Amino acid sequence: MAEPTTAPTTTGSPAAPTTGSRPTTDTGPPTGTEPPTGREVSTTTAWARRVTDGVEPKNVIITVLPLLGGLRYGWQGLGWAAFAALFAAVVPTWFIRRGVRRGSWEDRHVGRRQRRLVVLPFVMLSVLTSLAVMLRLDAPADMTAMVLAMFASLVPILVITVWWKVSVHTAVAGGAVVCLAVALGPWWLLLGPLVAVIGWSRVVLRDHTAAQTVVGAAVGALAAGLTFWSAR
Repeated sequence: MAEPTTAPTTTGSPAAPTTGSRPTTDTGPPTGTEPPTGREVSTTTAWARRVTDGVEPKNVIITVLPLLGGLRYGWQGLGWAAFAALFAAVVPTWFIRRGVRRGSWEDRHVGRRQRRLVVLPFVMLSVLTSLAVMLRLDAPADMTAMVLAMFASLVPILVITVWWKVSVHTAVAGGAVVCLAVALGPWWLLLGPLVAVIGWSRVVLRDHTAAQTVVGAAVGALAAGLTFWSAR
């Protein structure tokens, strides 16, 4: 005779999940509000870095001076543009890179406000040197006015930097756009959105707040624009 089969018992075994039931654990924010992924953040930061490095003040100056000089005065203007760029862009860049090599500041954008109080006076002195030579040698009016405008915009930037890290990137770009519009026509104001893009890049990289980029653009546009308009 066969013995009756006894079903095994399982003490404390978990109950099988009910078909169609949902887990009760929190899986994160609802669809449509997810934070950006690491890839998205890295892509945004990479583009911001490209803008910040590609349209830094040195490059803006090296672009704008020959543009203005060539369109207004031909080869003579290009020659004076090269001279002005030497003192407004090349010499300051050499000074900044020398400071980076010595450890005086961390990068070519001089991120710390206190360090800018050393760099800005040197840049102003270099620009003032070129202005003195250009006035002495009777350089074309618009070229001299542009260099004077650069110096004039650096004065309030330096004063503000004593207390607040205002953006030099947007100040130089804003001043360049206004000066080109005064010299070559209002259509150059269409470059204005580029200033906003530069400001965006500085905010994304956390080098400035939005307010610092806006104030920089306003100070540069007003100081450089009014100086250039009155001096040409």
